[in-house]
Amino acid sequence: MLRTPRRTLTLLLSLLAPTVAIAQTLPASQPNLITIVREDVKLGRDADHAKVEAGWPAAYEKAKSPDYYLAMTSTTGAPEAWYVTAYASHVAIGDSLKREDGDALLTAELTRLRRADAEMISGVRVLQARARTELSYGAYPNLATQRFFEMTWFRVRPGHEQQFEAAAKAYGAAAKRAGVAATYRVYEVIAGVPGPTYLIISSVASYGEFDQSMTDGDKIIKSVNAEEGAALQKLMLEGVVNTETQRFRLDPVQSYVPKEVRAQDPAFWMPKKPAVAKPATQQQ
Repeated sequence: MLRTPRRTLTLLLSLLAPTVAIAQTLPASQPNLITIVREDVKLGRDADHAKVEAGWPAAYEKAKSPDYYLAMTSTTGAPEAWYVTAYASHVAIGDSLKREDGDALLTAELTRLRRADAEMISGVRVLQARARTELSYGAYPNLATQRFFEMTWFRVRPGHEQQFEAAAKAYGAAAKRAGVAATYRVYEVIAGVPGPTYLIISSVASYGEFDQSMTDGDKIIKSVNAEEGAALQKLMLEGVVNTETQRFRLDPVQSYVPKEVRAQDPAFWMPKKPAVAKPATQQQ
């Protein structure tokens, strides 16, 4: 994994943590900024890539780094690995870079890991995005219990940003009227890809919950009134270049989270390595 201010949870991120331990170590509300490192994994190298990436959490924990991040791998689309980190401000990002640059042992280990990682990936892109809390909807989840994420990109034509904002507010109003328990976080990408680009993040504790998400989506559309429908239609006909939805599985081994989080569900966060069968001895 490349290291620039990165892997953030917002992971994506954003969470509403019900326990004191989580509130002390992970965001309790939608972070102001997130950094996403997107790595294109070579076909058939997923397992090898994961093994190399596991070295990053080990290195950061040894260095006592406070820069936690969530890692996830794609279940749809091209093989990708995302690493999401949350920050309060650009000052916090700068502090993170200073900490890393000032630790010679950590820097040397990360350099070694990057070289090994280069064999497993075909490309990498680093994005930064700011929270648009006024466009987000619902309570933030306890991120420690989320296992799958859905990322939806909206690439908007320049000059049509207000159309996106109007449509997002219209959709949120319809969701509230429909009384659904849907939750999602809206981010505006500020660096790393052509813009204007927006990213909508939602997450679930089990893959089957996406069924309810689809049902909620249908209810929301049925609740849209004429004015809201006009705003949504105007965006799609005039303002949107394209949209894209990807789904991801949280990878506990590649993620770097506080010990308190791992202790809540050790079977998930610290999975035991499968036993290696010993070769059978030949009978004499």
